[in-house]
Amino acid sequence: MTGDMRRFGRMGPKLAPIGQGTWYIDQGDRASAIAALRRGLDLGLTHIDTAEMYGDAEPLVAEAIAGRRDEVFLVSKVLPGNASRRGTIAACERSLARLGTDRLDCYLLHWRGHYQLSETVAAFEELVAAGKILSWGVSNFDAGDLRELHRIAGDGKIACNQVLYHLLERAIEHAVIPWCEAHGVAVTAYSPFGHDEFPAPRSPAGRLLQSIADAHGASPRQVALAFLTRRPSVFAIPKASSIIHVAENAAAAGLQLADDEIAAIDQACPLGPEPASLPML
Repeated sequence: MTGDMRRFGRMGPKLAPIGQGTWYIDQGDRASAIAALRRGLDLGLTHIDTAEMYGDAEPLVAEAIAGRRDEVFLVSKVLPGNASRRGTIAACERSLARLGTDRLDCYLLHWRGHYQLSETVAAFEELVAAGKILSWGVSNFDAGDLRELHRIAGDGKIACNQVLYHLLERAIEHAVIPWCEAHGVAVTAYSPFGHDEFPAPRSPAGRLLQSIADAHGASPRQVALAFLTRRPSVFAIPKASSIIHVAENAAAAGLQLADDEIAAIDQACPLGPEPASLPML
């Protein structure tokens, strides 16, 4: 795989812009999913994202990365209902056991719940001190939530905000990405092809993507990934449960779009007005 390596947040390692998501990966053929994750590692897609919410995904990831843990930037998430101080620590221990590892590279609060953010932050810091996690962040946080979290945690603590981002849902460009860039926080795009919302081939946007893809010897999905990760703060974690899809995703990391191509996609898939609340799945 070619393409730029970029720092994950202010203090994290340099990673490829494309990683591997695992939501629903346990619902397909297990052997194919494991083979796909391993092939992704071969191709440099070392950022693997999972969560305690994702059913059997963590044990599946454990099998895929067995013997290769040091190659992986491993991320998991705690459910909001478990995100008290003691609950977060217990949830992390369970995830570590399911993943067959002694540490997570980053641990996220999956979305904001009823527990005070100060409790979850205290747990994260305790886990960092114990070496159980190397960094922490959040998912599905809007700019206002991030500002509140920053006041609690202090500067340089939030490694990542993982959010919904695809061509037809660009709400994070209004305030979330600018805030994260100003504070050295990585932005990770989940569901970068949408949830059954990728531009249809015969739609104006779909025809544009195909035209740009043809010019680069690429695919429309590779063009979409290149557009979404055009800013150095943004990473994307498409799910791929087949070796073919993983190879396609990996190749997108080396695709550089011209300014006029970016402008054309921006016009065909417009940003739209800022919503009252951050979209999420």
